[in-house]
Amino acid sequence: MAASSQQTLPTRALRDADLIDGSGAWAKEARLTASDRAQAAGLPQRRDEYWKYTRPDAFVQADVTLQASLRSSLGLFDKRNTISVTFEDGKIQAAALPNAAQCTLESLASASILDLHWARDVYGRLEEAGQNPVKRSLAAVNTAVARDGLLVNVTGAVEAPIHIHATSSGQSDAIIHHVIKVAAGAEVTLIETGQYGARSNIVLEVDVADGGRFHHIRVQDGNERHMLTHIFARIGAKASFKSFTLTAGGQLTRNECVLQLLGDDASVSVAGACLGDGDFHHDDTVFITHDAVNCESRQVFKKVLRNGAVGVFQGKILVKAGAQKTDGYQISQSLLLDDDSQFLAKPELEIYADDVACSHGSTSGAIDAQALFYLRSRGVPEAKAVDLLTLSFVAEAIEEIEDEDLAQDILDHLTETLSAR
Repeated sequence: MAASSQQTLPTRALRDADLIDGSGAWAKEARLTASDRAQAAGLPQRRDEYWKYTRPDAFVQADVTLQASLRSSLGLFDKRNTISVTFEDGKIQAAALPNAAQCTLESLASASILDLHWARDVYGRLEEAGQNPVKRSLAAVNTAVARDGLLVNVTGAVEAPIHIHATSSGQSDAIIHHVIKVAAGAEVTLIETGQYGARSNIVLEVDVADGGRFHHIRVQDGNERHMLTHIFARIGAKASFKSFTLTAGGQLTRNECVLQLLGDDASVSVAGACLGDGDFHHDDTVFITHDAVNCESRQVFKKVLRNGAVGVFQGKILVKAGAQKTDGYQISQSLLLDDDSQFLAKPELEIYADDVACSHGSTSGAIDAQALFYLRSRGVPEAKAVDLLTLSFVAEAIEEIEDEDLAQDILDHLTETLSAR
């Protein structure tokens, strides 16, 4: 990396030889090559087109003053039967890892000392594939130096969701790398809640074999935090991948999702809803590649912004030559509750096949005055009326969650969050 960046967090982390060279044989090669990728690519700059709308400085500065905090997501899914995994200050509580039918759960920190491991075929491989055509050097840094993460090998249908809940006690940085491998015909749901650190760099790699099914729900809150996430996934034939994120807090959040549909008849859905208030900047960046026949992809993002909050959406659908019968849908919308808030969008289609049905749309507007008047005329207080219209606005994104009970939990949590504002 450039000499001018010597005091940045990524370069400081890459110089920590113990984290790289101390790994077992299965992870060492991936870490070393990731370090080379990161240093060759350099740190992201605001002048980079890919970072046009979001300043990367906060993710690379060596020291920031942030305080981790917890919000009401703590008990969000408590009434559900889940396989519980706890992170404290960026470290998995390995001693408390549960046993589960149809899957194995391990900590990256514990498994990294081994010479052989199933995760070798996935760890860093999907992140490396996701570096083209855009360089994602901070994801490569994560692969090189991640301190911990959850490794899940799914061999059948896992009935209960795996629920990761993270807590952080202070001004900490967390670099976490999860790997999920879903075997042919297997199925699993992963839930993430809480806060890994005051500033977090999270990578999730998901390998879904033919006929496999992966469901993902993520709740991001905590008022004063910076979070950068990357999801890298490859999806086999007749397999499905679904991910939903609710963001309701935080100073700065950037969620990147890089998906490759590599088998015929595969499907993916990436959706999100966010509530932005005041000093809040939220960026969703999605890149989906269709490289097989008769595949479907959906991107559905809704942002509600007020008091000067900023929302960003960058979404691209790439249809390669030969990926006929592709069905690609993309919608990004914002509800601006005042004139000071901003929504910045860059939807893209790049198509090299001739038998496809792809669409994208992006809109931004104020609350429906007629609908608000209708509710007010029937005795609904204005604040409550705005909340009801907000819930109606984000409903399309929540409907992307396949499990109706989990979708209702998200809706209930969102209702409580709105009422508390």
